[in-house]
Amino acid sequence: MKALKYSRQREGIKKFLQGRTDHPTADMVYRGIQETYPNISLGTVYRNLSLLASLGEIQRIASEDGADRFDAITMPHYHVACRRCGRVDDLPMAWEGELDRRASQHYKGSIEGHSTCFYGLCADCLAETENFKKELDTLSAM
Repeated sequence: MKALKYSRQREGIKKFLQGRTDHPTADMVYRGIQETYPNISLGTVYRNLSLLASLGEIQRIASEDGADRFDAITMPHYHVACRRCGRVDDLPMAWEGELDRRASQHYKGSIEGHSTCFYGLCADCLAETENFKKELDTLSAM
């Protein structure tokens, strides 16, 4: 395999992701890295994110809203996505590697791993929802 040519922009994108815990979209990466690389194009960001994900240097997380998210942590771990605001967080839960073995018992092909994202409301959205319900209850009681 041919060695990959070094790219300052690609390294900048990777470094940007390493400093984040919010699993940004490509658009968020683009806006965040423009300060350092003002002439970078959105297409360059997309291409480099795809390349880094295919090389296993970052993780691509499919999102319900259609915009992939990106994570610098490549070791297997779970995520939780907020159905209201779209925020994606790491879920500090033990990885269930046994699940791959169990799945392979039910599949004639080859299981190479799994990706799981849990869905719910983040703490901020949950608090807003509870506050809204309280306000409605107060208004109803009047």
